[in-house]
Amino acid sequence: MPSQSLQDPYLNTLRKERTPVSIFLMNGIKLQGQIESFDQFVVLLRNTHSQMIYKHAISTIVPSAPIKISRETQTKHSQGPSEELSEN
Repeated sequence: MPSQSLQDPYLNTLRKERTPVSIFLMNGIKLQGQIESFDQFVVLLRNTHSQMIYKHAISTIVPSAPIKISRETQTKHSQGPSEELSEN
């Protein structure tokens, strides 16, 4: 299964560092908390309770502080399928 570009390392960094985030939904609702977990389809957001949010309903994720994703992670996840095939 191909990588989801920057999405997975971005969400994983927010989760591991327990960075508070604001998640804006497509309908304009703002949710706040920490990313507890995520998969291909959903994000679990923890505040006073856990909420499962479907990714297709998310417009924007805004961290409360700047986050840093390593160059190695960016390079690893920015390669598209055509680049991976050309290396073999």
